[in-house]
Amino acid sequence: MSDTTAPRTRRRPAYERAVATADRLFYEQGIHAVGVDQVAAEADISKASLYTHFRTKDDLVLGYLRGRSRAWQEHVAAELPGRGSTPREQVLVVFDLLGEWFHEPGYRGCPFINVEAEYGPGHPTHEVTLEHRAWVRELFTSLLAEAGAADPDGTALQLCLLYDGAMASAQADPSRPWAAAARTAAERVIEA
Repeated sequence: MSDTTAPRTRRRPAYERAVATADRLFYEQGIHAVGVDQVAAEADISKASLYTHFRTKDDLVLGYLRGRSRAWQEHVAAELPGRGSTPREQVLVVFDLLGEWFHEPGYRGCPFINVEAEYGPGHPTHEVTLEHRAWVRELFTSLLAEAGAADPDGTALQLCLLYDGAMASAQADPSRPWAAAARTAAERVIEA
């Protein structure tokens, strides 16, 4: 083992623990409510180690959001082919996936909408939020184009409203079938 490999091997688990802990705490409690001391303590790493990987709390928040975006994109990419045989069906599967997420223990809404509520457009997190939202819109646009929709861009915007509305509604009132309602509305939007 070379000298350059050993430090990375030792640091990697601390990095992973920091990100996993930040992900859990930021999502459960909100970003402003969680300090770096709490993240370091619960990740069982020193504050110095945390700052080795993340210069600031903002960098840790950006890592959290990027991880959330990547995980959702990978989940959707893995699930769509096996659950929808046509692009139109795959659009609707996205709403099924949302519904499954809404029923997971600890669902607290969209992490990107939550971060926007805490920070707003002037913060570095805004760019990550916009990137994630662009991915959602592009997912719908590309599936709609494959399905032969007359206006894939315009229809994708309508589907994004249903997507966001379902997440916010499920956070506020988890007792109702928001994802199923959004799926039904999406079917109507696609047919129109």
